[in-house]
Amino acid sequence: LTLLETRCMGHDCVSSSCRCFSAPSVLTSFLYSSKMSEVENTFRKFAIYGDTSASGNNMTGKNFSKMCKECGIMDGKAVTSTDIDIVFNKVKTKGARTITFAEFQQAMKELCSKRFKGKSPEEALQAVYGLIEGKEPSSVGATKATKVGGVKRLTDTSKYTGSHKERFDESGKGKGLAGRQDLMDNSGYVGAYKGAGTYDQMH
Repeated sequence: LTLLETRCMGHDCVSSSCRCFSAPSVLTSFLYSSKMSEVENTFRKFAIYGDTSASGNNMTGKNFSKMCKECGIMDGKAVTSTDIDIVFNKVKTKGARTITFAEFQQAMKELCSKRFKGKSPEEALQAVYGLIEGKEPSSVGATKATKVGGVKRLTDTSKYTGSHKERFDESGKGKGLAGRQDLMDNSGYVGAYKGAGTYDQMH
């Protein structure tokens, strides 16, 4: 069928002069296909997340869960992580570990009615796709400092000794230049004298 063709009233309309022709339906189809291309782009971005060798045509259960969580499909109330796992296993091919975009679309049909209760199936599906389009996987927390095993001991400043100990205060914060060099004190007071600077206040 071309853009000018649409099926209605039990017959095929092949001309825009037909009374059954509906321009809005063509526009709706165009907008829908545009939305779907955005959804597919998001699908591919999440499909290759964490795997540089991935083609983007198939998505693992882990990435599917990440996508549902970050796009707001999984809200922890209407749709939980358990729901996500159940639907993923339901739509994927038996024995497969990933899903295709077509299977992903089927999964969204399963989840949309849960996520948007009270809406019609079509409205719920459009709402779900609205959450997905234009999104990208986030990498929050990927650069956090490692605190495992020996690394934790090596970064514990309370265990430092000698000149290294002088570079940090009691809280473990670095003193900067003062911790690396002996700065000259021209105040006239003995070093570390606690009454320094109080003469003018007392006389």
